[in-house]
Amino acid sequence: MATQITEDCINCGACEPECPNQAIHEGDDIFVIDPELCTECVGFYEHEACQAVCPVECCLPDPARREDEKVLLSRALRLHPDDRALQEGAETGTFPSRYAKAAS
Repeated sequence: MATQITEDCINCGACEPECPNQAIHEGDDIFVIDPELCTECVGFYEHEACQAVCPVECCLPDPARREDEKVLLSRALRLHPDDRALQEGAETGTFPSRYAKAAS
């Protein structure tokens, strides 16, 4: 599932520069995540970067948008067609993902 920023957001902006997909931007009152750009950091980190830096822990899974690791990796590859490390990791199954960590 894509990540969402809840109403608990204090608008600090810590999450925005951490996103490898530039999916986070400032909304009217809080920061928001574009679900079409969010990959839950699959392919880049073993955790969601926005959630890791959020001081109020308001970057949470969006229950209305369930997506599996395969969909998220496919999106990452589409968004970053020139990222050779991402492509190699996808080909060999050695890409970073919170899903892999959860399966351990």
